[in-house]
Amino acid sequence: MSVISLLGVSLAVFALIATLAVRSGFRTEFVNTIIGANAHVTVLDVPRFDAHGQLPRGIEEFDALAERVAAAPGVTRAAPMVKGQVMASANGRNGGVEVYGQRLEDVRSIPLIREPESERGDLSRFDEGVSIGAGIAMDLGLGPGDTIRLISPDGVKGPFGTTPRIVDYEVVHIFQVGRYDIDRTRIYMPFAEAQSFFNREGVATELEVLVDDPEAVDARLPGILQATGEGYYAITWRDQWGGFLRALKMEDNIMFVILSILVTVAALNIVSGLIMLVKNKGRDVGILRTMGLSEGSILRVFFICGASIGVIGTAIGVVMGCLFAIYIDPIFGFVNYILGGGVWDPSVRYISQLPAELRLDDVLSAVALSLGLSFGVTYFPARRAARMNPVDALRYE
Repeated sequence: MSVISLLGVSLAVFALIATLAVRSGFRTEFVNTIIGANAHVTVLDVPRFDAHGQLPRGIEEFDALAERVAAAPGVTRAAPMVKGQVMASANGRNGGVEVYGQRLEDVRSIPLIREPESERGDLSRFDEGVSIGAGIAMDLGLGPGDTIRLISPDGVKGPFGTTPRIVDYEVVHIFQVGRYDIDRTRIYMPFAEAQSFFNREGVATELEVLVDDPEAVDARLPGILQATGEGYYAITWRDQWGGFLRALKMEDNIMFVILSILVTVAALNIVSGLIMLVKNKGRDVGILRTMGLSEGSILRVFFICGASIGVIGTAIGVVMGCLFAIYIDPIFGFVNYILGGGVWDPSVRYISQLPAELRLDDVLSAVALSLGLSFGVTYFPARRAARMNPVDALRYE
């Protein structure tokens, strides 16, 4: 019974630490890919009608605005951008993509584009063509040096309506950042070419801002808005991806509650073992009590028996869980090999591999939960043994 209880506690703690490590790694990887390939703050102009009753086409003095914002406290980069959605076509295949028009130096300052998971081609030739995500290249069958056709419905306006704009570009660079939705939809285009392609000559659609501490982006927002002045508003990465972050937080809470129940069930095995121990050692307890051993001493003896199972089982579970988090890549690769591959689908998980991050607070919470439950459930059978009447224990001896 003690061995079974020990294994139960060990496996429960291992499962709890492994799950906490994976969910911490999942959130960290998810957030890193968001803040590594997207603007931390997006500055937009407030829609308003001009003297002719028409909406302005975008931010006109974008370079001056970028200089003011870049000087704000905590801002590391501010760059104008032209952004739009178009249809991409190549080799008889089509797909919707999102075009980001930026200058070469601004593209190189994006962390996950500067240091992607993998890349092909030459980013230094950016001004001669476009840089596309690996997912687009795979779907359209493209490689460096091939031609991609971009089709925009907002083209040239003529007497018979608007003619779609169709332009061919050379693929000079292919990147993979590890997020399925980015690799599958994003194309970077030279800023001046994007202005021409989207009929935005002399303007930018938005300002892309990076800050030194993305987790504290809300503290940087007042300084950015003060630098922009009136007529502009800002959206943070938390505003854009808040739904995903709340879903991850909800999943974290649910998983912790479920695995806490698993630890509780494992700890209850200690109770059954101690109850059997108290029943089998009733004669010995009676003899010790008649010899003058106090109730407190009997309680401590049985409490130590049950608590030692919890402590040793927790220690084994911590070691197993930490090793799993550290060596998760070879372990997951082995599981993927045994099951024939296809276990991880990036299109559903949005990241290319299973992450794990071993955090001290997660390990301490698992240890505290396991030891707390183990000590708590041990007290009651130990107290029962301590309050055993020596006369009843030795009645039939």
